Amino acid sequence: MLPRALLALALALAACAPQPKNELRQPVASLYGVHDPQFRRSMEGLLGVPMVSGNRTATLLNGREIFPAMLGAIRSARRTINFETYIYWNGDIGHRLAVALAERARAGVEVRAILDWQGTTRLSRADAALMEEAGVILVRFNPLKWYDIRRINNRTHRKLLIVDGRVGFIGGVGISDEWEGNAQDPDHWRDNHYRVDGPAVGQLQSSFMDNWIKARGEILHGDKFYPRLPKAGGQVAQAFPSSPGLGNPAMHRMFHLSLASAQRSIQIVSPYFIPGRQFTASLLAARRRGVSVEVIVPGQYIDSKMARAASRAVWGPLLEAGVEIYEYQPTMIHAKLMIIDGLWVSVGSSNFDSRSMTLNDEANLNVLDRAFAARQEAVFARDKAQARRVTLEEWKRRPFFEKIVTPLVERVRRQL
Repeated sequence: MLPRALLALALALAACAPQPKNELRQPVASLYGVHDPQFRRSMEGLLGVPMVSGNRTATLLNGREIFPAMLGAIRSARRTINFETYIYWNGDIGHRLAVALAERARAGVEVRAILDWQGTTRLSRADAALMEEAGVILVRFNPLKWYDIRRINNRTHRKLLIVDGRVGFIGGVGISDEWEGNAQDPDHWRDNHYRVDGPAVGQLQSSFMDNWIKARGEILHGDKFYPRLPKAGGQVAQAFPSSPGLGNPAMHRMFHLSLASAQRSIQIVSPYFIPGRQFTASLLAARRRGVSVEVIVPGQYIDSKMARAASRAVWGPLLEAGVEIYEYQPTMIHAKLMIIDGLWVSVGSSNFDSRSMTLNDEANLNVLDRAFAARQEAVFARDKAQARRVTLEEWKRRPFFEKIVTPLVERVRRQL
């Protein structure tokens, strides 16, 4: 394991290196709503990924529902398993996943796993050895190289699982015991994950292949990876990857067009809500159009106090404009969710911060479906009922430490 002091030094040096120029210089015009066919055409064009019909997306809440579904899909695999994650730490769920992947590999299933080098430094060596000895191909994404310190800033934050090219999973869950259970106490986190059936699974597979090619220089194709996928439901969906190597990452474009197209409501859940100037401007523009904006963020239970302070530092203009910000109370909330006008939903690995927009490799699933959006609105309402609204007056009385952080946020927000 890399010593923490060395890792901190590497991050500090990377922060001093030139960063990608991804900020927009012009606001995104609000020309139509998400219900307009032009929105779909524009989103397809900007992301370069078509929206496909015939999908079914099941919502999985917390580890109690997420992990059994993922393990069940793994155990059913007959040909291939492709898995990618940022967090994979030592613990009960990490061991159970390793055993399941190893068992399938010994049974002749081709099992591949992309593990972020930085996010999986706490993976048990015994579990890694168990998988590799069984035939699982483990790839560490972007290990630190002394001759290119900047690469430590480019992490794969994607959470993908594709089984036999037919069943896909995407969302926010990490492989760690913090995600076990049902968010019943501060030691067990609140999160969303999603099982996908239908043609969009092929797009999830392509998102995995994006980093497999980067990491291994190998193109995987054929029926065992891209089988014919019949319709499984009635949803129109679109799964896409985002990477800083694309100049202006797809996630950046997707969020800006979504916010600009809101006409009635914007609902966001993000564990690290640190909007930069352009996203703050987009949210304020939505408020001027009369759009209701609600945001749920972590409260006292969060894994990064600095990220919370940086988030709270930029709330002033939003609160003044009538944006409703709620701090979730029971435990750390790690879900990533955006709902626009009760019709357009984006879920996946991306946080609402500059790191996800400009530095990390991310993957999201967009769904244009009123019934699915209604399900997510119900999940949002349940979380909101367990959150406390922050008022402008309360924000103005925030601790002195948070006030002095404010001038530093613009300089360091990409790193949080």
